[in-house]
Amino acid sequence: MICGESEAKHWLRQTLGVDDAGLMRLARLAELLLEASSQQNLVAKSTLPHIWQRHIADSAQLLHVSRETLPPGAWLDLGTGAGFPGLVVAALQPERRVTLVDSRRLRTSWLTQACSQLGLDRVEVVTARVEDLPDAKWEVISARAFAPLEELLALSARFSTRETLWLLPKGAKAAHELATLPPQWDHMFHVEQSLTNPAAGIIIGRLLEGASAPAISRRFHRGRNR
Repeated sequence: MICGESEAKHWLRQTLGVDDAGLMRLARLAELLLEASSQQNLVAKSTLPHIWQRHIADSAQLLHVSRETLPPGAWLDLGTGAGFPGLVVAALQPERRVTLVDSRRLRTSWLTQACSQLGLDRVEVVTARVEDLPDAKWEVISARAFAPLEELLALSARFSTRETLWLLPKGAKAAHELATLPPQWDHMFHVEQSLTNPAAGIIIGRLLEGASAPAISRRFHRGRNR
C-alpha cells in the first residue's frame, strides 16, 4: 500500500519505472494544480497536501494493475475533471494519444493550458457531455468515479469493442457495483485492490456484449435531462 508523498514518489520510480523526465512532468503537473487551486476547485482542498498519493500515484497505478493486458493505442478518459487519471497517463506515456473529456469549460480550459505547459502534444481536450460525443472506438477507456457502473456503460459502451480495456477506479463501491451489474452486460470485469486506498477498488476488464445498451442509455439520458 502506498502511504504518503515520499512513498508515492518512490513507488513511481522504483515500481512503475518512471524516468527523470516523467517525474519532472508529474512534478510540474502538481505545481500547476496547486497554482490553479486558488482560482477554481479542481480537486478537494483536503487532498492538496497529498497530491502525489491521492491523485498522481492513484492515477498512475492504472498502468501497473493493467500492465499485462494494457493495449498501446488511444486512451479515452471520461469525466476527467482535473485530468485524473488521463493527464497523468499522458505525462507518463507522452507518445500515447489521450483524449480528456469533461463538460465543464473551466476545467477543460485549465487542462488545455496544463497540456501546453507539460509539452503534451498528443492530448486532445474535449468540452462535452459523454452522451454528446461522436461515435468512435478506443483501445482504453477510463473514468475515475464518474458515474455508477451501469450508467457509465450505458453512456459509453458505444466507444468500446471486445478488445477495449476498461480501467475504472470506483472507490469503496467497486465490488458492489460489479456484483449488481444487470446480466444483459456480458463482460470479463474483475476488481483489483487500489494501491493508494485500502478501502477502494478498480474495475478492470473488457465488455463483451451489452444487448440492451441502447434502451438503458435512453433511460439514463432522460434522467439526466430532468
